[in-house]
Amino acid sequence: MRFMDPPPPKKMASNAARSLGRIVANRTFVFVCDMQEKFKPSIRYFPEIATVAQRLVQTAYILGIPVIATEQYPKGLGNTVTEIDVSKAKVFAKTKFSMIIPEVEQILKSEDERKSVILTGIETQVCVQQTAFDLLERGYNVHIIADAVSSRSQVDRMFAIERLRGSGCYITTSESVLFELMGDSKHPNFKEIQALIKTSAPDSGLLTKL
Repeated sequence: MRFMDPPPPKKMASNAARSLGRIVANRTFVFVCDMQEKFKPSIRYFPEIATVAQRLVQTAYILGIPVIATEQYPKGLGNTVTEIDVSKAKVFAKTKFSMIIPEVEQILKSEDERKSVILTGIETQVCVQQTAFDLLERGYNVHIIADAVSSRSQVDRMFAIERLRGSGCYITTSESVLFELMGDSKHPNFKEIQALIKTSAPDSGLLTKL
């Protein structure tokens, strides 16, 4: 009886990396979805997820990871909150719910070696979810930062996260991602990033609601 030869080691390693959802700085984007002023009063745990998003953005700047932020109809809903520093990010206005608008598509194509996206923002069941689906369809590994996404309703947040997990996204936390991006306490930027996470990420209702 003849057995099929195993795939070449390189292919096996590539498939394993994808199934594990490994995050490497030079193959990653950070997305910030619609974290705008007018949403502050209505989104549950908005200050907490803004704090977490800021940690991820600051880490991205330190490690040279491109940050893409979108603003849903900013003329009416305001710009990205000042708690999140998007001064070095590519910021785009949109009306589409998904972040994958033509300007963002162009960036993705121009840096096609980057195949992972760290996704933060609001609302989980609308703009975050539709962005994730568009990215999955394009072959990206999508990492939903559970403590950096939220909604007006915790029910919507909970079931959106479940659907995103079932669709192939990786559901993870900010601290897990930050340590994975460094990989080693000897990383040259370890002390800078460690300073950002000396205090644990604020409670955003995950333990009791999800």
